[in-house]
This record gives sequence, structure tokens and C-alpha cells, in this order.
Amino acid sequence: MSKIELAKPTQQPVPRQYGMFEEIRDEMNRVLERFESGWPRWTNLAPLRWPTSLMVPDLDVHESDKSFTIEVELPGVEEKDVSVAVNSGYLTVKGEKKTEREVNKDNYHLAERSFGSFERSLRLPESLDDSKIEARFDKGVLKITAPKRADAKAERKIAIKS
Repeated sequence: MSKIELAKPTQQPVPRQYGMFEEIRDEMNRVLERFESGWPRWTNLAPLRWPTSLMVPDLDVHESDKSFTIEVELPGVEEKDVSVAVNSGYLTVKGEKKTEREVNKDNYHLAERSFGSFERSLRLPESLDDSKIEARFDKGVLKITAPKRADAKAERKIAIKS
């Protein structure tokens, strides 16, 4: 019996054309690798603390018939370190968080200080009366109430013609 041998290809396979999408994918991979290298890593022993300079306060916005209510969560921030301003239709909340901790025990001394600033701005609807905006700070929550103008028009449905 004779052996059957498979013919070897005489040509190398044609390389896949390197197109625009492959270039974009490669560039995105490079960008993400550079981006990830600057973030703190978590270890099994103890998590690294995120710097407070990265603080972006969470906020909730609620609308009623008569007003908007904006609640900004600012745990660990004191009222004296927060400011609220309205300028050119934007509501801006700024502040600074400062934390100091010191522990003295037998053969053990720990002193930690951290600080960071934050700023958050929202575009206000034209229907608000920005001269009557009120802010209250209670237990780490800044509550801003922005009443609607009395002359603000209600939503009007527009008929679609065919």
C-alpha cells in the first residue's frame, strides 16, 4: 500500500488587511493600559485608600409640580466648608473635605491627614426662580430647593401633521 500525502500549500496565506478598525482597537487598548496604570491597586492585606481629591458627591434630583429638590451627599464635610452659588443658569456646589486622625497607644502612633476639594454644577431649567433658591445642610446632606416660577408654562402637546 502506498501512503497518501497531503499536498503542501504552495503559497502562504494572505495576511489579513490591517484596516482602520484594527488601528482604532489597538489605540484604545494602549489608552486603557495607560489609564489603568495610574489607579491604586487593591491588595489582600488591606485596601488602599482612595484620595479624597477624587471625591465627586452623589446627588439626587426630584421634581414636583412646584419645585425641584436637589440632595447632595457630603459625608464627613462640614457646613462651613461648602458653598452654593447660581451663575448664568448654573447651580454650583463647591467644597472641601478635611480629615485628621491621630491615635497614640503603647509603642504605636498613627497620624493621618487627608483633604480634597470637589465641585459639581448643574444646568438649571429656565422655569426655575433662581432668586428663591434655598439650601439647608443637615447630617452630611445638602438639600437645595429651587421653586418654579409662577409664570412658567406647563408642557404643551404638539400635534403631528401627516
